[in-house]
Formats: sequence, structure tokens, C-alpha cells
Amino acid sequence: MNRQNLLEDWRHLGSRQVAVNGIELQVTEHGEGPLVVFCHGFPELGFSWRHQVFALAEAGFRTLTPDMRGYGGSSRPDRIEDYGIMAVCGDLIGLLDDVDADDAIFVGHDWGASVVWRLALEYPERVRAVAGLSVPATRRPPAPPLQILRSRLTDDFYMCWFQEPGVADTVLAADVRRTLLQDDVISARRMVSQSGAEMPTPPWLSDAELNYYLDTFSKTGFTGGLNYYRNLDRDWELSAHLDGKRIDQPSLFIAGARDPVIQFTRTDRLPAMLTDLRASLILEDAGHWIQQERPNEVNDALIAFAREVCGAGTN
Repeated sequence: MNRQNLLEDWRHLGSRQVAVNGIELQVTEHGEGPLVVFCHGFPELGFSWRHQVFALAEAGFRTLTPDMRGYGGSSRPDRIEDYGIMAVCGDLIGLLDDVDADDAIFVGHDWGASVVWRLALEYPERVRAVAGLSVPATRRPPAPPLQILRSRLTDDFYMCWFQEPGVADTVLAADVRRTLLQDDVISARRMVSQSGAEMPTPPWLSDAELNYYLDTFSKTGFTGGLNYYRNLDRDWELSAHLDGKRIDQPSLFIAGARDPVIQFTRTDRLPAMLTDLRASLILEDAGHWIQQERPNEVNDALIAFAREVCGAGTN
């Protein structure tokens, strides 16, 4: 397990505010070379990619790592609809435009994976290649997602519980440590059954790094991230034009074998959605927070993938 404390190294990189798509994103930039953009999930921050940012920069790549809208130092719009997936995709296109980049390799984890898969479909000319962690690319479902989730997994399923504005927001913010360390995300009832004070810092996270997350989410709350989930059906309604479309860019998928997300998603159907799938890696004994829990294996896979896509010219 890795318990290296990279907090001070991350802070030393600094960040800048970038005006995109009517909001501002706090962005950390590091390295030189072909561009790689990292997109985090819930409840995370750009800091979640610290291991990858340093490794990819050392390998000869330029990295852009935002706090996604609703998180950390980035804007937190008030309206739920401002967190629809097309708005988030627009943020990422704005980042490319800000650095005068035609395209980039996009890497996403959790909700970030859902975003980069969608970005590859909506803006294929801006996505050089795409890698998703934990959440596989899937075809557009035949019915609204919440209808399917409620029928299969009941209202106790966390995505269903997240829907009512103010409910999960209050519960999650009442015990920030529990929310950040919770690894049983399937059942809303079980998510809140334990006190955060009883939960140890995981072996792959230093106390200083955990405190960085705790301090940030104690200030921002979780509403921004929850609003992504509250657009599930709206995102589906606005995606009819994607029926039958597949992702043609070079792609990579990585997940942990113990990740609860792959208990309710189908990784065996990836080749049906990804026409140029270079690798699909399931890391044994790894959970959901895979880029932090198993950074060396994730870094090796991402660097090999990026070098294959970009060819010569990287270290």
C-alpha cells in the first residue's frame, strides 16, 4: 500500500482560475508535452490525481487537472440543471481552448469517467484518446436511468437517495469524515450507519492528505457533486442523438475488483461500446479509489496507453 504524503508537493505546483463556459475552474497544470486532462468524481478533488500528475509529467506529458464544477476552488452554481453532463463537457472544451489545444487525452474516474466517455461522443475531434476508471462506458439505456435503478435496486440505492435536494446534502455534510471514507456506497442506509470517528485513515492516504479533503469539503459541502446525480434523467432525455453511437478513439478501462460500482455495471460489454479498446484492467484486491489506492499500477497503465497513442516524442 502507498502512504506517501504528496500534499506539500501538490501545493507547491499552485493553481490558477480559468474562466470557462460561464464559470471558473481552479486548475493545476504540470509538465510539458502532449496534453492529458484529469477529471475526478464524487466526492473527490483534482488533488485525487496527485500521483498521476507527477508521474505523467515525469514521463513527458503536460497535465491539466481541474476541480470540477461544484467542487473545491471551482464555481458552485446554484441551479441543479447547471450540473448537467453537457455543461460539464463544455467546461472541458473551455479548458482546451484556454491553452490553445486542439485535443487532449482525457482521463476520468467515477463521475469523471462518465463525463469523459460522453465527451468522446459529443466532441470526437477534441478527444485524442480516453481512459475511464471505475465506471465503464455503456450504451444509452432504453428508459430513464432512475426508473431502471429503482426497479432493480430500490430507493435505498445511493443514486436514488441522492435525488431529493437537501436530504443527502445535510446528512453527508453532518459527518464529513464518514462521507469521505465510506466504501459501501451501494446502500444509502449502510452509508450512514457508522460514525466517521470510528473509521481509520486508509493505508493509502496520509493523515495530512485526508485533512486536506476534510477541510475542503467542510467548507464547500457536497451539494455540487450531488447535483450531477440529480441530472441523470435529464442527461438521458438530451442524449437521444447518441443511440447506437460508439466511441472510436483509443480507449482504456481500469477498475478495482472490489469496487462496488462494477457490481451493478457491465464491464464485459465494453468492446460493444469502445471500438478501439486497448486494454481493460481489473486490479485484484483494489477498491473504488483506485488511482490513489494503487497509483503505481494505474500510472504504468496510463503512461503506456498515452505513449502508445502519442507515439514518439515522450520520455
